[in-house]
Amino acid sequence: MATVGFVSHPDFLKHDTSPSHPERPDRLRAIQARLEATGLIQTVKTIDPRYAEDSWLETAHTPEHIKNVQTRCEQGLLQMEDPETLLCPASYSVARLAVGAALVAVDMVMEDEADAVFCASRPPGHHCERDQAMGFCLFNTAAIAARYTQKKYSIDRVLILDWDVHHGNGTQHILEEDPSVFYVSLHQYPHYPGTGHSSETGIGPGQGATLNAMIDAGSGDDEYLSVFDSQILPAIESFNPDFIVVSAGFDAHHADPLSATTVTESGFAEMTKRIWSMAKTHANGRLISILEGGYDLEGLSGSVESHLQTLVDN
Repeated sequence: MATVGFVSHPDFLKHDTSPSHPERPDRLRAIQARLEATGLIQTVKTIDPRYAEDSWLETAHTPEHIKNVQTRCEQGLLQMEDPETLLCPASYSVARLAVGAALVAVDMVMEDEADAVFCASRPPGHHCERDQAMGFCLFNTAAIAARYTQKKYSIDRVLILDWDVHHGNGTQHILEEDPSVFYVSLHQYPHYPGTGHSSETGIGPGQGATLNAMIDAGSGDDEYLSVFDSQILPAIESFNPDFIVVSAGFDAHHADPLSATTVTESGFAEMTKRIWSMAKTHANGRLISILEGGYDLEGLSGSVESHLQTLVDN
């Protein structure tokens, strides 16, 4: 049985986006309640996050963007330039804590204190560009985690696998010129934010280090796993990563209000099993996963349970 870490904190609930917003505090309450009800919370290793320092935020973002988020929160503004990305006075602090959760997760795995770690954090991050918040995201946690892994631990090749139903435009654009980080996105297309066509494969020296695997509306477990097996796993084999970061959005679930795909909890378990196997084969078992989307509370909590249980059992 693997030692699986679980990073979360009550302060993640302080990012108040209103009860009617899809990315709301109830998401984490539902996950916590589900893990407590099933007893899985007793099986995982609970870990506290820390606040990410500006120096790590700046590995993915401009100082101006970081300051913009901070200033808007201090002024009591309720949104970023993107009207869907809401704020409250605590949001800047909570977003730094969300990034810090991933940094702690990396530390735990690299220092052999856990085999894999899941970050139940918010706000999510994969839509955030280098200099622009969007899609509920204030800082790009996955991109920063990749840079942290490389800079602190001298890791050469990092894989980011993003199975959120929406393309992670921010992660792709921040990293698309870098051949040392392979970004793989499995997403419904066409769909928000409109990026992520299969023709987008990287820029300049990063050409070939981006893989966009497009999924049609209506696709479920069979279609997702078919793409996993035919496109994604061979590409990972070829890249041979030293560390794996999963942008684990669960909004491809059949009950999710923001998608038209039909993945089940079993489908997420199978995807987890495949990437966990890749981590053991190529990355010395080094894997962290970070919560991105997932907006139906029952579907989200059940999918997270399946993800964690699969990591524990395999």
